[in-house]
Amino acid sequence: MTDEKKKVLSYIDEKADVIIDTSDKIWDFAELSLREFKSGELYAQVLKEEGFEVEHPFCGIETAFRASYGSGKPVIGILAEYDALTGLSQVAGQQSREELVSNGNGHGCGHNLLGAGSMAAAFAIKHYLEEKGEGSGKVILYGCPGEEGAATKAFMARDGVFKECDAALTWHPGTENQVTSGTCNTCIQTEYKFTGVASHAAGAPEQGRSALDAVELMNIGVQFLREHMPDTARIHYSITDAGGDSPNVVQPRAQVLYMVRSIWAKEALALQERVDRIALAASMMTDTTMEKKFIDGCSNTVPNKVLEKLLWENFSQVEMPEYTEEEIAYAQALCDSVEMKDNKLPGDFTEDSEELYEFVDKASEHGTKAINDFLIPYFYSEHPRMGSTDVGDVSWLVPTAQINTATYPSKAPGHSWQNVSCGRTSIAHKAMLMAGKVLAAAAEDRMEKPEVLQAARDEYEAKMKRYGGYFCPVPEGAVPVVPGEKM
Repeated sequence: MTDEKKKVLSYIDEKADVIIDTSDKIWDFAELSLREFKSGELYAQVLKEEGFEVEHPFCGIETAFRASYGSGKPVIGILAEYDALTGLSQVAGQQSREELVSNGNGHGCGHNLLGAGSMAAAFAIKHYLEEKGEGSGKVILYGCPGEEGAATKAFMARDGVFKECDAALTWHPGTENQVTSGTCNTCIQTEYKFTGVASHAAGAPEQGRSALDAVELMNIGVQFLREHMPDTARIHYSITDAGGDSPNVVQPRAQVLYMVRSIWAKEALALQERVDRIALAASMMTDTTMEKKFIDGCSNTVPNKVLEKLLWENFSQVEMPEYTEEEIAYAQALCDSVEMKDNKLPGDFTEDSEELYEFVDKASEHGTKAINDFLIPYFYSEHPRMGSTDVGDVSWLVPTAQINTATYPSKAPGHSWQNVSCGRTSIAHKAMLMAGKVLAAAAEDRMEKPEVLQAARDEYEAKMKRYGGYFCPVPEGAVPVVPGEKM
């Protein structure tokens, strides 16, 4: 690593107190999707104090922001998230389940760390641009709320927000240190509300029109659809309003939330149309009315080998955190608290390569280490993972790449109280700061090496031609909504 790059990354160490304080406050706020009012305000305040030009709200989303610094080319986008999850309130630093707030919220996906680590990268890139002078490039930190239930990046992508960037970078808290490759699932969420007529279920059943019957018929129709959809597709549902507690009243209302997944957006959109027709048919069979509300949608990711290799090269030059005996003991206690463990070794693609498997098996001590304190070798893939992320929509507009860092113990499951407990500790802080350094180092390389940026763009353009371009899963006119609210 060059002395100049070391100097840029040392700025993150200088600002570590501000970065950690921001992460911990966001952990305390634990605000749900599209309700991150305190979190958004905090980021806007901190970024203004650091000298960024801040737009907040942004893109018509009250809790979103855009913070920029610099001018000229290239323009590097950094993605931040900061929403929490329901039912995951947890006392920080505890080795067993202990709620901070009964039935409260918690950062089980680590977005308090994600946003602050991305901000750390933006700090360092800004410092680099200050040294280089005006016209040497621009960094933009996008505050993207509601990843867990609103997919606001997809709404921003629909409106062309990320087209201003030459490349985009992000990261995600996890249980290993790796560059993320491969793709994932497109996901579309839609709520269906059925309205019927209430009636006494025994005295005048012929006068009733059951909205709950409509929901159940819709569910049966979709069950039969499952036999006739691609193997790569998935459909999930949840009845969010069953119409009341009394079986003696014909339910005049009922509501169901559906999630349609497939790897490619165009396939998910086609499957979604079939689900819509089933919902309409259910309303016709029950003589009820049906209202449909789009909730969110996000696309599969487009991997970019050039950017991923650049991230890994810089990741391999950034020093791994060292952990104290107390930190290791705490991580081990959290590992031991996990009830359902699997025997898989860490890493997304460890089992896809014998050489990679052997390395990870040895480095993780056969998967027994409490903290995965090593970097997994880079492995490019286009294979899909079953989850979904709205980072995918960014990758359809601009070359995009991302990493994971080991903010959590090695066996901690996603969206768990163990993650919440660890997310406000020194273990998580160390990995968060490292993530900021890796992103910043890679961004500096792109600014110093235009040929790398061009190669990433060439790869992106070739894939767009091969895939047929971006099919946005978010319809025109749709706006982000708070999930679960009754229509």
